Amino acid sequence: MSQRLDHLKQHPELTAKLTDLTLSVKKGALEKAILSLVEIRASQINGCAFCVDMHIKEATLQGERPLRLHHVAIWRESPLFDDRERAALEWTEAVTRLSADGVPDAIYDDAREHFSERELIDLTYMVMVINAWNRASIAFRSVPGSADKAFGLDRAGLA
Repeated sequence: MSQRLDHLKQHPELTAKLTDLTLSVKKGALEKAILSLVEIRASQINGCAFCVDMHIKEATLQGERPLRLHHVAIWRESPLFDDRERAALEWTEAVTRLSADGVPDAIYDDAREHFSERELIDLTYMVMVINAWNRASIAFRSVPGSADKAFGLDRAGLA
């Protein structure tokens, strides 16, 4: 696979705005571990190899355990996630795969059991942001690992 174009460099103004939104959400009420799970799961659902690669590397650098990273794709069957993380992953899937009926009340109710209103807004915006990044990376065929230097990573994902 070769990259179609480098949208990050070709339109730095839009990249900066989406980056600012991403950083604003990451400064919000949610813990880094949940934000990482959201980025990874939405990227898996969307088939964004660039983002899966990048966010797994970032989560590893933040101290996330490798086995949990392997289990994100099978989170429903895995015993490695707590109820709050499960609610975040379920919300991520529902918002990423919006059905004709929207997000079911049962999923919303479960999310509200585990997240305050502010946290749920932050969670929703994180899902929105990663879906935007996924769509650009998929459309322009961003190559996994191609931005590692920009993020202070080497090709193996080490700082």
